[in-house]
Amino acid sequence: MIRFINPMQADVTTNPRPIVLIIDDEPGIAEMLCYALSTDGFEAVWSATGEAGLMELESKPVQLILLDIGLPDINGRDLFRQIQQRFAIPVIFLTARSDEIDRVIGLELGADDYIAKPFWPREVVARVRAVLRRTQKGPTISTAPANSSLSLDAARRRVVYYGQVVELSRYEFGLIKVMADHPGRIFSRDELLQMIWDDPASCYDRTVDTHIKTLRTKLIQIKPDLDPIVTHRGLGYAFVEQLPPSC
Repeated sequence: MIRFINPMQADVTTNPRPIVLIIDDEPGIAEMLCYALSTDGFEAVWSATGEAGLMELESKPVQLILLDIGLPDINGRDLFRQIQQRFAIPVIFLTARSDEIDRVIGLELGADDYIAKPFWPREVVARVRAVLRRTQKGPTISTAPANSSLSLDAARRRVVYYGQVVELSRYEFGLIKVMADHPGRIFSRDELLQMIWDDPASCYDRTVDTHIKTLRTKLIQIKPDLDPIVTHRGLGYAFVEQLPPSC
């Protein structure tokens, strides 16, 4: 593990800098990215394996991950799924593959962006800043009423359902937020694609269905006797808010 800190930056105790974790097994690329990020106001931490990356996530307040798909110990997509289950942290995929299908699959998994190698370090820094602006827009919180079964924290992409935190991908969170903000309203697949996905035209026909399925599964695991997402065949989906019984 290598940590790069620019000594010309202000003391982190008074001006903490966002921590970016790079999980990539190529030292040359990792050191190049570490240097570019550290000279642009970030603290960059590098792990060469997926296992080491998970250890860094457990010990540091990482705010964004640059994740290489081709890791020596675990497939990057599998590692991404583990991260999504445990942490609400934006992820940008790095890969040597330029084929469009890899980009589409990466984004459909819920990644916040995708960068194909080779790339310019400054481009990566710009993408990092763009994703952080999009995912950390201040302290804005969208919270359901106190007696509701669901609460949403948009700033941290955090969902609490019947008192339990639900770890969701970027697109799963987008789906539940859009529908829960308008309980009972039916949203068509096309509406959800246009409102939540950055590039709807590149998505497969069943993209929304797939993410609704995983979102529904996570909610039902918490409350097995209740499915809050109603499927209206031929029309779309709606979220039905059902309050817990009164004491």
